[in-house]
This record gives sequence, structure tokens and C-alpha cells, in this order.
Amino acid sequence: MTDHSPLNPDYKTDVARSFAKQGMMQTLNADLTEVAAGSVTITAPIGPQTSQQDGFAHAGLLWTIGDSAAGYATLSLMGAEERVLTVEMKINLLSPAVGDRITAVGRVIRFGRNLCTSAAEIYTHGPNGKKHVATMIGTTTRLRPDG
Repeated sequence: MTDHSPLNPDYKTDVARSFAKQGMMQTLNADLTEVAAGSVTITAPIGPQTSQQDGFAHAGLLWTIGDSAAGYATLSLMGAEERVLTVEMKINLLSPAVGDRITAVGRVIRFGRNLCTSAAEIYTHGPNGKKHVATMIGTTTRLRPDG
């Protein structure tokens, strides 16, 4: 986790407000389960509507939840009027995602003036416990109201 302090004292409220506006998170029935300075956890169910042909959670579900967790981890450190936007994101799929739900834990690696580096670890949860199924790393940019 980063050693930076959030620039916005109301970062938890602002992250939650932004998350609530995301139609994709609503479509996936995702929940914002934890918000801390530089770290965000998002959970989503795995079901037939988010599976691939072999019954595993689709990689798109893992990518989407991981991208949002990493992005919101960055937003948690940003100023009150700033917004976050992903520039690039890479995912390594480590194992088939089998279980009833996934959890993505996003964290900031480097909080820069314009570009930030963040990561997400994605886990499945099911009858056999918790399993690490993917790792992501990427770059986000800080969008400011003045351009």
C-alpha cells in the first residue's frame, strides 16, 4: 500500500458516491465492501450471467471488478474535484475462477502528479475456500476540473 495520505478528507463518501453511479457495477450486482486510503475492495457474485462456456467466471468479470477496485483505490487518494480514468490495465489469469463470488482488492503502488500505478488481486470464494485467480496492474490518470 502507498504511504500517501488522501488529499480529500471525505474520500470514503466520494468513492461510494462514484461507485453508486456506475451502471456496470449495478449490472454485475457488485458491492463496495471496503474503502481505505489507497485500498478498495469490491465483491461480486458469480452466476450463469457472468460465466463463460465451461462454467467459470468470465475473465471480463474479473477484469471489470479488478479495474474498478484499482481505480477506486487511486481515487481514494485524489482531491475532491478530481476523477480517475484508466489509461491501461494488464491482467494475469492464474487459475479458473470457480466459486460463488469474487473479491478484488485494489491498491495504489505509485501516486503521481498526473499518472498513477495501481494493482488488484482477485480471489474467488466458494465451498473450497478462498483462491487467488488473477492479478492486475495498470495506469490511471488524474482528471482535474481545470483540464
